[in-house]
Amino acid sequence: MTNFDFSKSALRTIELEAKAIRTLSHSITEDFLNACKLILNCKGRVIVTGMGKSGHIANKMAATFASTGTPSSFVHPAEASHGDMGMITSNDIVIALSNSGEVQEVVSIIPLLKRMGIKLISITSNDNSTLAKLSDFHLNNQIKQEACPLNLAPTSSTTATLVLGDALAIALMEARGFSADDFAFSHPGGALGKKLLLKVSQIMAKNNDIPKVKTGESLTNALLEMSQKGKGMTCVIDENNELAGIYTDGDLRRSIEQNVSFHECLIDEVMQKKPSTISMETLAAQAMFQMEEKSISSLICVDAEQNIVGVIHLHDLIRAGVA
Repeated sequence: MTNFDFSKSALRTIELEAKAIRTLSHSITEDFLNACKLILNCKGRVIVTGMGKSGHIANKMAATFASTGTPSSFVHPAEASHGDMGMITSNDIVIALSNSGEVQEVVSIIPLLKRMGIKLISITSNDNSTLAKLSDFHLNNQIKQEACPLNLAPTSSTTATLVLGDALAIALMEARGFSADDFAFSHPGGALGKKLLLKVSQIMAKNNDIPKVKTGESLTNALLEMSQKGKGMTCVIDENNELAGIYTDGDLRRSIEQNVSFHECLIDEVMQKKPSTISMETLAAQAMFQMEEKSISSLICVDAEQNIVGVIHLHDLIRAGVA
């Protein structure tokens, strides 16, 4: 065992599963298109079911559908035979997964589905299986060989079925015009929710925390303001309290390189006169994009009248979980 070539085995598995995915293009048949149309017009939910490893894939598939605009739930086929059929209504559509298409727990609930008038979509690797023949639409995952060297453990088949499920979900997502706001509604928690929902106004420094000096002040005063407020920059405003410029840590490095006299130099002489600004109503994720695009670490936040209302720094975005 110490001389076993783990890398060779791993690469073989990856290649076999990659081949299985490449073959899936042949699965996009008329039945796939009809399945999409059927689900798109469904007045209930998409119920995804499967046994064993296919059950795990079914669970994930249902979760993907639900998070991309297609109401969906997973129902265990064995539990369905013992009471959970009550979770399925006549308005629903069922997607059944089984590589062989002959799994007893799945096949046994088909008569009940037919009796309720429920449309059935199946994903198998056998067009002639019981499940495939009894389905309204059948998607063949095209698997002839598992990555398992014994051709027994579900490997390539589960990978291909998972990808086929993603293809269904994303096709439906795009057909519905599912937006980033819709996605955010389904993912309000965690970093993903923050990226999609958090606005600049919620995390920017405001009021007395805004680093700010007036034109005509010395560079020394500007540096003191920067140090006290800890944003790595200071806004520069004119006599009308309007934005005149910005001075940043980067400008400070350039001032040092140019041997600028901090006591004698006025902020007007070294400030940037066209600073980058962002609306306080902009999503924080957009602020991050703007900083990355311009290679800067802070933005001045303005309201609809272009008044300075805040400052947002890269560190604020990182602390908020947006980065």
